[in-house]
Parts: sequence; structure tokens; C-alpha cells
Amino acid sequence: MNNEQHSIKTGVLAGACAYILWGALPIYWKWLDHIPAQEVLAHRILWSFILLMILLIVIGRGPSFLNELKQIIKNPRLLIGVILSAVFITANWYIYIWSVTNNHIVRASLGYYINPLVSVLLGVFLLKEKLTKVQWLSVALAGVAVTILTVSLGTFPYVALGLAFSFGFYGLLKKIVQVGSLSGLAMETLIVLPFALLFLSLQHGGLYSMFYLSDFTTLWLLIGAGLATAAPLLFFGASAKRIPLSLLGFLQYIAPTMMLLLGVFLYDETFSLVHFITFGIIWLALIMFSVSKYQVSKKLKRDALIIVDKHISKAKA
Repeated sequence: MNNEQHSIKTGVLAGACAYILWGALPIYWKWLDHIPAQEVLAHRILWSFILLMILLIVIGRGPSFLNELKQIIKNPRLLIGVILSAVFITANWYIYIWSVTNNHIVRASLGYYINPLVSVLLGVFLLKEKLTKVQWLSVALAGVAVTILTVSLGTFPYVALGLAFSFGFYGLLKKIVQVGSLSGLAMETLIVLPFALLFLSLQHGGLYSMFYLSDFTTLWLLIGAGLATAAPLLFFGASAKRIPLSLLGFLQYIAPTMMLLLGVFLYDETFSLVHFITFGIIWLALIMFSVSKYQVSKKLKRDALIIVDKHISKAKA
């Protein structure tokens, strides 16, 4: 096996690990469903920040993180971008934790199925990206699915769309504001950390109650929220460096599929005919979009090779 094949194999494995961990997260949050979602969120922010800072120091990136932070503070545009990123990822975390602890895992999985198509729409309207006719049709199908769900169930799918749009805007900001994934997340958690600590201090009278020192199982689960946040991101970062984005795009459907299966078969959530039709349309839209995206990518590579060949031929002549 050559180095390139080994790198791709490692990348696929790392990507699969990232999405499997993300897909299994509902189990972890269920273990903490005896604590209010906003409190779990506050602890997740706190322990994620602590773990990320430890990681940055261990890998020798502590000084570079401080330098990046100073540069961002000096640049109002970058600072606003990082602040908004922190707001959107915090909102996404809260909606996700709340949906799991309130038995809405199926709705959450729908949100993460819709998310790629939402990201595409944001790219079109805000970054002036272009879509093929098939890709536009896939986005339209997603809109039809959401409409069917809303009309049939009589309730607007706040959870699904909240997750899809909060993560969609987060991804958009990460693309605009060029900050490293690890240091970027550390900065985002740093920004919301004071609010998390303030909330915990107001929620509890003292440290003993705040950190559940009378219940070490709960304490360790809350500390583990930091690891549950950082571990899949590290796997994702390792994967993104080794495999094409198109291949990583196919892997991303592992997580919402696992969430859907967990919600239906492990936690006995409702999956009616309307859900089946809605998810069926979304799956069809995603297949159409993914195939079209792959074909466009393949055509661009083929065109690039033709141009290179022409230049080589001219140089030889």
C-alpha cells in the first residue's frame, strides 16, 4: 500500500470515527437527562474549554493560540465573526441537548439531514455560489419535505430547522473567518465561558452544588462532556486533511442515520408514515445532490487535466 492509499484509508477511518461518535452522542446526553439542558450546556462549555486548552498546551500550540487571539481582538471584523460563531455553535449545542433529553432525537436527526442543503442555500444567497438544476431540485425537494411535515403534524419543525440553520450559519462563518478548528473552538468557548459560569453560579449556591460533588457519577459525566465535544472534532480534523471533501460529505450521513435508529429503536420515539415520507424525500434529495456534486467535481478535474495537457503540449511544441 503506497503512502497516498494509506493516507486515504486513515482519513476514511478517522472520518467514520468522528461521525460515529457524533451519532452516538444522544446516548451520552440521555445519561444526563436528570439535569436541565441549559445546565448541561454550561458544563459542556466549561469542560470543553478546559480540555481544549490542555490539548493546545500539550501539542505545543499554546503560544500560537494566544497570538491568534491577540490578532483577532485587534481586527473588529474577525472578532465579530468569532463572536457570531460562538453564538451559533452554542445555540446548536443547546437545541441538540434539549431535543435529546426531551425525546426528540428523530427531529434532531432530520435537522442534520437537512443541514447540508441549508448550507448550500446559505452559500448561494450569501457567497453567490452557483447550483446545477439537479442541485436546485434537491433543495426544492427538501422544502417540500419540511412543508409536508409541518402541515401533517400541525407543528412547525423548530428543532430540525433550528439545528440545521444554527450549524449552517456556524459553518458559513467558519468558512469566512479563517481560524484553525482547534484554536477556533477554544476561542468560541472562551467567549461564552463567562456566561456559562455566571449561569452556574446563579443556578447553584456554591461550588459543592455546582459541580455535583455529592454525585461523582454526574460530575464525571459533566467533565466527560468536554471529551465528547473535542474527540469527534479531532477525528474530523484528521480526516479532512487526508480525504476529498466529497468523500467526507458522504460520511456525514452516518451521524443522523445513527441518531434516527437510536431514537426509533432504542428510545421508542414515534416514526409515523408522515415521518417516513418526509425522510424519504430528504434522502432522495441528498442522493440527488451528492451525485450531482460528485459529477460536477469530476468534470472540473477532467477539465483541469485537459488544460494542463494543452499547456504541456504547447511547451513541447
